[in-house]
Amino acid sequence: MQPQNTFPVHSAPARPRLAWAGVLFALVFPSIVTWAYFFQAATAEQGVQQAVMAAVKILQFTFPAAWALLVLRDRIEWRRPSLRGVATGLLFGLAVAVAGWLVFRYVLTGSPMFVAASEQIRAKVASFGIDSVTKYVALGVFYSLAHSFLEEYYWRWFVFGQLRRLVPLWPAIVVSSLGFMAHHVLVLSLFFGWWTWPTLLFSASVAVGGAFWAWLYDRTGSLLGPWLSHLVVDAGIFLIGFELVRRSLG
Repeated sequence: MQPQNTFPVHSAPARPRLAWAGVLFALVFPSIVTWAYFFQAATAEQGVQQAVMAAVKILQFTFPAAWALLVLRDRIEWRRPSLRGVATGLLFGLAVAVAGWLVFRYVLTGSPMFVAASEQIRAKVASFGIDSVTKYVALGVFYSLAHSFLEEYYWRWFVFGQLRRLVPLWPAIVVSSLGFMAHHVLVLSLFFGWWTWPTLLFSASVAVGGAFWAWLYDRTGSLLGPWLSHLVVDAGIFLIGFELVRRSLG
């Protein structure tokens, strides 16, 4: 018996061409957002950078619901979150966070490549207007709690959910996880360079995480497990980030 989903991911879409159009746009748009913010607006004033980020993020996260409701004319049924998969998701998130900390602490720290990347990371954090521990913690809480949920809604509920209606399970998992990885590749290459081992390792890790969360969502029919797992991973990343930027915070 299939679990009830908040989206009918196993039923064929009534408008397959429009479904494909929405999926293709959703796969590519986050990379455009990343390119616009991290590359094109990188030298702009702080207010301009923040305005660009806010505008593109609002467009990104309103798109899935708007496309599903207004274009595909789907009915979105919200159900009580299921606890199925929560323990599995939390264990996965904790394992990733611990592995990330160990790589940071015993492999990256002190390496010339990471020292250079750390300076760029500090500059990017400063461009957000983060100049105190309180602001950094607030940013970390927002990204870990809210942004991780919005990404799960975007990538698992919409992108994977639509692909699951159009193609079999594993192609849907692979395509959605590669799309999820793509914009992270741009960010990582900015800090570590193209075709370096940190960029390749962390990009592959993002794809594996996206694949796991898509599989967990398909298995349980609930975003709760993937979201909490994603939350733990993001919290671990911000903990590592704090080690990099704390000396520059007032």
